Amino acid sequence: QVHLVESGGGLVQAGDSLRLSCVPSGRTVSSYAMGWFRQAPGKEREFVAGMNWSGGSTYYANSVAGRFTISRDSNKNTVYLQMNSLKLEDTAVYSCAARLASDYVPRSLEEYNYWGQGTQVTVSS
Repeated sequence: QVHLVESGGGLVQAGDSLRLSCVPSGRTVSSYAMGWFRQAPGKEREFVAGMNWSGGSTYYANSVAGRFTISRDSNKNTVYLQMNSLKLEDTAVYSCAARLASDYVPRSLEEYNYWGQGTQVTVSS
């Protein structure tokens, strides 16, 4: 069992930056493909960004491409989501997810085995 813990959410203004962190307890982050999803009020959870288990491949939703970056620090056993140029529509609960030993970047909810509780990101004008 993997327990994912997110942190770094908060209230920011449009145009600001924020970095989210995700730590998989009990396992090394390099064992998993990792993804970030978000769910805004009244909307379905959607894929934001993902990375395969080697870290060599990443994929982004069109809505965040060029603004968000997923990365990982194996020494800190942490996956990050750097969010720049935040927009009002980025407001959501952001969750990280993990899939064991995936050589591709999973993009659907069903492909991930483990989920964190989520962290709130609120972007104000």
